[in-house]
Amino acid sequence: MPRAIWNGAVIAESDATIVVEGNHYFPPDAVKREYLRDSQTHTVCPWKGTASYYDVVVNGQVNRDAAWYYPTPKAAASQIAGYIAFWRGVRIEPT
Repeated sequence: MPRAIWNGAVIAESDATIVVEGNHYFPPDAVKREYLRDSQTHTVCPWKGTASYYDVVVNGQVNRDAAWYYPTPKAAASQIAGYIAFWRGVRIEPT
């Protein structure tokens, strides 16, 4: 079961991730929201649409924009709507 880990904390864990472009997108209910803080950052992918970001916060340390999701993706990426992916030092490990 893939899990996302940063600063010693398991942020997300699920057997139902969707892998797109090498990134594990975790179902929203598999993510521990207490580690996420809304960010004002947005980026645009030509085929997925507009991504929104979260900062990951663990033990008072902040990893800015380390999680992202597509709230309303384009049709080609509709399967990842609301799913959350990680980067910037967040490790994705199998369990």
